Amino acid sequence: MATSDVQIANMGLQKLGAARIGSFSDDTKNAEEINACYEVLRDAELRRHNWNFARKRVTLAPSAVDPDFDYDYAFPLPADCLRLLPPAVHGLDWRIESHEGQSSILTNDGATLEVNYIFRVTDPVRFDALFAEMLACRIADHLSESLTQSKAKGEKAMLDYRVARAEARRINAFENISEEAPEDPWLAARR
Repeated sequence: MATSDVQIANMGLQKLGAARIGSFSDDTKNAEEINACYEVLRDAELRRHNWNFARKRVTLAPSAVDPDFDYDYAFPLPADCLRLLPPAVHGLDWRIESHEGQSSILTNDGATLEVNYIFRVTDPVRFDALFAEMLACRIADHLSESLTQSKAKGEKAMLDYRVARAEARRINAFENISEEAPEDPWLAARR
């Protein structure tokens, strides 16, 4: 069965012992609270880590309008970009600033620019299962005070979130091949 935003929200509510919702637009306190925080919490969790399912590569074209000074080119970031990944623009002198009302990479190099980034994943079917569980724990942590007024439930929700985050990051890391083998500490000490 495919994961939905409502299922993730209900997992968070379940952790608090709170009533489930049918949709974010239900006329209930739980739905109103979820609706007020879900997208912000989702985007924050996506931005916090290099999630494999949220990586994207693009080649950017420069803006038609050059920056006023210091840099020759401005490359507008994609609208779904939450965070550039290293080496986003390796070996270049660059910075991110607002240019023509849009976040852009300013640099003196290139007719095009290749970047890797974390994008705003809005379709929960694309989420890794461990990320979905972690997000549910984060929702429970965030809403524990407003929905339960229980300090103990809030502390439990925070603990659940930390455990779920560690597991999700660990499994995510196992799916990546190290770009360079680490240097042997014995050899490094001999140099």
